[in-house]
Amino acid sequence: MSVTRDRLVSLRRDLHRHPEPAWREFWTTSRIVDELEAIGVDDLLVGREVLAEGERMGVPDDTDIEAWFERARAAGAREDVLAKTEGGYTGALAVLERGEGPTIGLRVDIDALPREESRSEDHYPTNAGFRAETGAMHACGHDAHITYGLGVIERVKESDFSGTLKVVFQPAEEVIGGGKAVAESGHLDDCDYFLSVHVGLDHPTGEVVAGIDGFLAVQHFDAEFTGEPAHAGANPGDGRNAVQALATAVQNLYAIPRHQDGVTRVNAGIVEGGSATNIVPESARVAGEVRGETTELKDYMVERAVATLESAAAMHDCEVTVDVEGEAPSAVSDDELVDVVEALAHDVSGVDSVLRTDDLGGSEDATYLMRRVQDRGGKAAYVGIGTDHPGGHHTATFDVDEDSLTIGVDVLTGAVLELAASHP
Repeated sequence: MSVTRDRLVSLRRDLHRHPEPAWREFWTTSRIVDELEAIGVDDLLVGREVLAEGERMGVPDDTDIEAWFERARAAGAREDVLAKTEGGYTGALAVLERGEGPTIGLRVDIDALPREESRSEDHYPTNAGFRAETGAMHACGHDAHITYGLGVIERVKESDFSGTLKVVFQPAEEVIGGGKAVAESGHLDDCDYFLSVHVGLDHPTGEVVAGIDGFLAVQHFDAEFTGEPAHAGANPGDGRNAVQALATAVQNLYAIPRHQDGVTRVNAGIVEGGSATNIVPESARVAGEVRGETTELKDYMVERAVATLESAAAMHDCEVTVDVEGEAPSAVSDDELVDVVEALAHDVSGVDSVLRTDDLGGSEDATYLMRRVQDRGGKAAYVGIGTDHPGGHHTATFDVDEDSLTIGVDVLTGAVLELAASHP
């Protein structure tokens, strides 16, 4: 096998057709294992072997997991891989060991978003026959990321690389739920260098960002309000209105004071409740998130958000249960790695613009892995590979320019080889 453009395109399209949301990436993990075994890696961990017990976040209910598990089985996922991933323990870690040298980690995320893909004939995947078939969608380019990871492993194996390469195919990035479980497993604790990657981010094909910063620390919350039902016409005063509590909470969440030390964010992304027009609502729910320019600012927003939710419930004589999970810290790319990527990217075919850095302006649980490596003396960076994408990230019309597949593999492979060659 060889890492040709045609092969990368074929692989990416196959992955694009079979997207699976967080902790349900059963077929995807099986497909990755197929490729890794064909390449021939020295060690391959799958499912529970990759994840620290008890550290998964944003895990869906068992019924949802089981439905996607059976869907993957029907689509041809391997039984041995299904056995290792059953219950939503998805993902893989591949290792190449090539003698003396540094240990270098690369993380790519593998989950899709729970949204339908465009059916318009103007949408290239639809027109070209590889539109998503599952009801989910790779609307953030993780199909390209998986392709990068597999392409880099194969290219490095064929090279004169000396050292150890670990590539993590991480589940559940979209719910900020998988990074911590991988970090806490300890598999990357010996990394001297660590890279993560994202395609697009409003950078065009041919542009590379050597080290993305500006990560906002993030935390998700899910609040369930409980009151008392009553007939809305005959005896409304006998009820305790959970939707009133919800409405008060949503309004006041957006009224949390901004912090003088940096950027903060709040969003009530899901708001729902009630059952009929003539019933005082007894239950309601809001799910949302808070973010901060630093982990400390995120913690400030969490504290204020929880206090707001509890106060709103008390004001309307309701109860509220707040689950706070799905979180990621902030992180900063190390200059030493940024220097390497910036220097080599200029010589990669197809690259016509190299930015040293840019701010993400959002959140990413790769930060757990970056900080885990950095806290143990290693260096980490987050690389951006530009791609022309019609529609924004997470929209029904998102797609990647397939010319960016070879660019990403070349840049990341070049970084791995340069780091190995220049390591003291």
